Amino acid sequence: MSMEAPANWLPASFDDVFAQISTSGKKVKTADVLVKGKFPVVDQGRKFITGYLDDAHLVVADDKPLIIFGDHTREVKWINFSFIPGADGVQVLKPHPEMDGRFLYFFLRNLPIESKGYARHFKIVKDATYLVPPLAEQTRIAAKLDELLAQVDTLKARIDGIPALLKRFRQSVLAAAVSGRLTEEWRAQHPGEIDQEELIQARRLTLGSKESSCTAPGGICDGPAEIPGGWIGCEFDLLCEIKHGYAFESEFFSDSGPIVLTPGNFTESGLLDFKKKRVVRLEGEFEQKWVLNNGDILVVMTDLSPKKLILGKAVCLTSNDVVLHNQRIGKVVPFSKQVSKDFLRLALLAPKTKQIVDETATGTVVQHTSPKKILAIPTLLPPLAEQTEIVRRVEQLFSFADQLENKVNSAKIRIDHLTQSILAKAFRGELVPQDPNDEHASLLLERIKAQRAAAPKAKRGRKASA
Repeated sequence: MSMEAPANWLPASFDDVFAQISTSGKKVKTADVLVKGKFPVVDQGRKFITGYLDDAHLVVADDKPLIIFGDHTREVKWINFSFIPGADGVQVLKPHPEMDGRFLYFFLRNLPIESKGYARHFKIVKDATYLVPPLAEQTRIAAKLDELLAQVDTLKARIDGIPALLKRFRQSVLAAAVSGRLTEEWRAQHPGEIDQEELIQARRLTLGSKESSCTAPGGICDGPAEIPGGWIGCEFDLLCEIKHGYAFESEFFSDSGPIVLTPGNFTESGLLDFKKKRVVRLEGEFEQKWVLNNGDILVVMTDLSPKKLILGKAVCLTSNDVVLHNQRIGKVVPFSKQVSKDFLRLALLAPKTKQIVDETATGTVVQHTSPKKILAIPTLLPPLAEQTEIVRRVEQLFSFADQLENKVNSAKIRIDHLTQSILAKAFRGELVPQDPNDEHASLLLERIKAQRAAAPKAKRGRKASA
């Protein structure tokens, strides 16, 4: 390995600075660890401690500190406590007592090791050239890195907490929007009313003789909360219908044709992801019946995601392609011109609505809801002008949150680069000043080599005779 370094830093081999600690007969599988126990189990994964066990016979017994290198993962861990090693891939290294162990830990973190997937990487560590400064300088470098990287970690922790704050902010905005708090002052200056009879009539004209899915068909009710002036309380059943998509069977799918939206295209952020798109070959009137339009509001009826976060998620379609939807996606269609599709989407995304969707969902591994269940959820409806104002304000506030989130993501990247920049600077000899009074590194390496030469050679066991 080639590194820029001061002239008084000398090269050394792996065996000069490290000894390997055997873990034979001590490694445990992740499946065997416990949530609590006397001794922590440390493996090569990103998580620092995998679990715990009480078996003292499995503990790696040696002077501390030690360093773990993940043969497959390239993870480097500083160990200054008694531990049990995890399964395959854990390489336990003991720094030479003449070296600063913390310096070597940071050196390994800075070692450029290109990922080979799940292949082994330890050979690169063993074949590397280790640049050795005077011991006093090693200690100064390690102390400075501890100080600077602790500050970076603090900054990173604060940055990592911002997405959760933004999520809560968006939820608060939605709650304020659908309760009337967001436009309270605006409403005082722009009073309005809803033609309730027109709403009921529009619903009847649309549904005709179709059986209602609502427990109180087309009724006006108290709603989920105190009703602001000019608003009405009702169930979604009065405002819209939800139309299922088509249950496309295998013979419909093709290499080219219209895109079919499925729950897999929906994201928690409220966007549609077309990377994993499926297409079908359709013809004539059948195809046109299921084609969606830009601006259509779609809602997820079946959640296949591991975290169960998109059930009931309402998304506005924006696509120039021909798009259809399958039976697990509902299309939200307002009955009346007094109801804005964009406001309906906000009402469906509101925390209270999502809570009821989750509470009434069925299934364990895969969760389901239905148009009937969603349409029976109580909600509030403001006059159309106020709906428009609410949508405008929510979009403005969400745009602000999106901009901040983009800045946070950029900051995360810069912080990750900052850690590597600090490490690189340290091992170019630029982080702390050199001191001409330090003992020269050559004397340190001479002592290490002399100790290695004087150490008893490990005996090799004889092979059993045939």
